[in-house]
Amino acid sequence: MSNTPNSPYVPVLSVRPREAARITGIGVRLLWSQTAPRGPIPCVRIGKAVLYRLADLESFLAANAKGEHNG
Repeated sequence: MSNTPNSPYVPVLSVRPREAARITGIGVRLLWSQTAPRGPIPCVRIGKAVLYRLADLESFLAANAKGEHNG
């Protein structure tokens, strides 16, 4: 996608479950088990679509970070 005046950059705000699992590094089944109300990851439901906000995925990862390695 080019950044011309006719095609402005539109940031991605949410992703579908398969992409959310890839981003977080967990499997889709584990993602489902961690999705609210069963778990701590909130989602947005629009009709049959389930979306995960990138900000929520980042918060989930930050909250579950064990040890930070300075390398």
